[in-house]
Amino acid sequence: MTRSTTDEAAVPPLPSPKERRRLREAKSLSEEEVAAAVGVTQATVRSWETGRASPRGRKRALYAKLIAPEPVKPPAVKPPAVKPSVVKPPAVTPEAAAAAAVPEAAAAAVPEAPDLPVAPPVPEAPPAAPPADPPPAPAPAPNSDTRSGAEAPDERRVSPAEAFDELYARTAPGLVRQTYLLTGRRALARESVERAFELAWQRWPEVAVDRDPAGWVRAAAYEYAMSPWHRLRRTHRQPDAPPTEPGKRALFDALLDLPPAYRRTLLLYDGVGLDLPETAAETEASTPAAAGRLMTARAAVAERLPELADAAPAEQSALLQDRLGGLARAEHVPVPRPARAVRTGSENKARLWTRAAVAGVALLIAVTGLTLHTAPTHYEQPISPPERVGGVPPRGGPQKLTAQDLKLQKSLSEQLAHGPERLVPQLE
Repeated sequence: MTRSTTDEAAVPPLPSPKERRRLREAKSLSEEEVAAAVGVTQATVRSWETGRASPRGRKRALYAKLIAPEPVKPPAVKPPAVKPSVVKPPAVTPEAAAAAAVPEAAAAAVPEAPDLPVAPPVPEAPPAAPPADPPPAPAPAPNSDTRSGAEAPDERRVSPAEAFDELYARTAPGLVRQTYLLTGRRALARESVERAFELAWQRWPEVAVDRDPAGWVRAAAYEYAMSPWHRLRRTHRQPDAPPTEPGKRALFDALLDLPPAYRRTLLLYDGVGLDLPETAAETEASTPAAAGRLMTARAAVAERLPELADAAPAEQSALLQDRLGGLARAEHVPVPRPARAVRTGSENKARLWTRAAVAGVALLIAVTGLTLHTAPTHYEQPISPPERVGGVPPRGGPQKLTAQDLKLQKSLSEQLAHGPERLVPQLE
């Protein structure tokens, strides 16, 4: 146990799942090549890059070494030659020395001195004419240090709730509009975003250190909104009424006619503005597959919007982004609940699920104890139920005597048998 723990501690921490995929593609490595090098299957590598699992032990070390970025060698910089300081008496007047000390103090404010060892001060000869006023250069240094020292504690005092509220206030309204374009249902869009933020608050230690917390919440909201189980709910069975303007209505209908995966790829690339590798990672697809979905979705939307068919690919992307943004801003989507209400609802749900789990475990323990108490301690063979048996022959032995047999038996018992004397008993 000590050896495995030491081995895992020696391996540097792995990057986020999205960063793992980006580093693998940056090295032009496929999932098959990584799986063969580490000794696992392709599905395992895909689960590592989507965050569903994480490598351990020797495989973790091999995987981290395989996707580690190439170290960038810094250019060789020669250390500046330090010349011995020579103390010279000032040859100018005190006013001129004070005026000349201002640019020199500004140059000395550059933070290079802390990187070098500071030698003890050398006693200097007293100047011939001491300046009337102290040099003004050292004055801004204490002010800057004090100001930076006053700001650092404020940043450290930011609580998790305040950080969550800031992320919620910055991303929740726009995310509701994006989810509306993805589903065409206003109520489902609001519910998906609130559900995603509730899940983010439950896993806040993980989300807070993520490379892109807003992307984490967006992926969770999209996954919940695209769940096929919503079709069984009466309120989300049919999409909302489309816009009345012909152009926006055509774009709205074209989006809803696309398959969910193609619609999500188009919205992430042309609506949100992600690049192709990030879009592929968020949709859990390869980069070529994401590119194919994007081109197919653009072609399907261009059939509904003639101005997109005549535009170049770059202009087509910009025009689609402008149209999607206009459609999202034009529709009146519901405003999400306050951040505090979302946090409270998340805590209540987590508390409810915890109590339900504890109650289920307690019930299981009670049933197990009752079973152990009432169960027999040894095996008892059950008694077979009675059955009617037919076709069995009659038992052997003397049969029932007839009337003639009874008469003969009676005569034999009353009369003595005649025969030789030695055989006939003598009766006294």
